[in-house]
This record gives sequence, structure tokens and C-alpha cells, in this order.
Amino acid sequence: MVRPLRSSGAPRGSVAGRLGSGLLVLSLLGAVGLVLGTSGAAPAHAASACSGRLVKKLTFSTGSLRIYESRAYACAVTVAKKPGARRAMRVSLQPRGGGAAVDSGNFTKLAGPVTVHALNRCVRASGSVAGVSASTGWILC
Repeated sequence: MVRPLRSSGAPRGSVAGRLGSGLLVLSLLGAVGLVLGTSGAAPAHAASACSGRLVKKLTFSTGSLRIYESRAYACAVTVAKKPGARRAMRVSLQPRGGGAAVDSGNFTKLAGPVTVHALNRCVRASGSVAGVSASTGWILC
């Protein structure tokens, strides 16, 4: 009786057999990464934690409110001007006709991200750091 060889041609359990299997797995993972690629959207600022493109930035004395748009979603964060000590921070994002997504608490760097479905919908956002705030009217209409 003739037994077929393994795909690597090495006996079962040998170092060469395990190495061949590992290389096969790595090459398959690499191929999957090439096929999937990236989303094609412009990368968001690293500190923001939102994907998509920055569409609005409101700056105030203690920080900034940043709103991003990505396909059918809008995302917002409030970023402290000087990260460090914990202080009261808040971010809110509301689609027209829907409830607001809110993140508030004592943070060192940013509040959020908060994301809402905003396909063909206007949104409004507000953010505050240490009691100083900024807000938009209806945008992305």
C-alpha cells in the first residue's frame, strides 16, 4: 500500500512539516489582507478614535469638538487642549429625528467617540471641557 505524502513532503510531526504548515498559514493570512485591503476612507486623527473624514472642527479655549463623516455614519469627539488632569468632559451627537448619543464623565484627554447613523440626515453636535463648550447647528444635511 502506498501512502500519499503530506503537502510539504515531510513526515508527520517533523520540524520541516510543521515549518511548511506555518508558512502556508502565514501566506494565506497575507493573501486575505491583500484582498480585504483598507476601507479607502481618509484616516482620522489618531487621537480621535473616529473613522472617516473630518468635516467640522470647533475650537474653544479648553479644547475642540471634532465631527467626522464616514459613509452612512457621523462620529464626534471632544478633545482637551491640554491633556493631563481629569476634568469634566462631554460630547453629544444627535441625528435629526433621533435620540442623542452622549459620552460624559471625568476624562484626561477626550470624551467619545459617539457615533450615529446619519445617512441622508442632518446631525448636530456639542462638546465641553471643564465647563467651556461649543455646539453646531444642523450640519451634514
